[in-house]
Amino acid sequence: MQHPETPADPADEPSDHVGGAVVLAATPIGNLGDASRRLVELLGEADVIAAEDTRRLQRLVHGLGVQPRGRVVSYHEHNEAAKTPELLDAVAAGGTVLLVTDAGMPAVSDPGYRLVEAAVAQGLAVTAVPGPSAVLTALALSGLPTDRFCFEGFLPRKQGERATRLGELRTERRTMVFFEAPHRLAVMLRALADAFGAERRVAVCRELTKTYEEVRRGSADELAGWAEAGEVRGEIAIVVEGAAEAPPARTEDLVEQVQTLVAAGTRLKDAVAVVAEDAGASKRELYAAVVAAR
Repeated sequence: MQHPETPADPADEPSDHVGGAVVLAATPIGNLGDASRRLVELLGEADVIAAEDTRRLQRLVHGLGVQPRGRVVSYHEHNEAAKTPELLDAVAAGGTVLLVTDAGMPAVSDPGYRLVEAAVAQGLAVTAVPGPSAVLTALALSGLPTDRFCFEGFLPRKQGERATRLGELRTERRTMVFFEAPHRLAVMLRALADAFGAERRVAVCRELTKTYEEVRRGSADELAGWAEAGEVRGEIAIVVEGAAEAPPARTEDLVEQVQTLVAAGTRLKDAVAVVAEDAGASKRELYAAVVAAR
């Protein structure tokens, strides 16, 4: 924020020049009133609009009262590889390529990453029109810690792969944000309860910024039961509490773990190294404690 007594630096002033650039534009996640003025202007002025779904784009520009003057092309996960060179050619020729997805910021669980990566590799300009974000909106409304968080997107659909991913995240200390389809929500929440524990705090955020916006907060087990009891509809983001800090391990417990490994055939030195690394303990001190316990 500019300090009121500090003169504004001309270099800090926003630029109206967006020619010869890829522009990632955030679109409303539900309420058209959240569209920024810059988004409206660029929808009307961009040389090319690359849209995840051209039908949704038509509804968006109609709702905003905009008449695009540029060429509209379809750009989605199935044609990104083929379409990216065409869009970069337009940018290299001095054009503005505006990328919009169905809702929110492109490249966040939506098409866009491939285009940005390729533009950066070619030394072309990339900028963004910030705006609505389901990730940040859900996080802010969740009632869970917001100082440190991570976005995990959609979990794998296959049970084994989903269980593996959740196993990797079981000790994640940061608040986690996920997306999920309505028909898979109950299964996902039950998997969360199984992997993270029934009492892990969760917030299910549904239809954010829309008429029927709903945020349900509770334990993983409670919300899994709620989702299993009836049909849940709409766009959904799930916010999950991070793991609690593990209490420091007691030396006697570590000694017992080493003794168990040794009894199973592991060399003492190797057993001490494994247990000490897992517990973040000193190998020298643990070795001495094991020897003393003999």
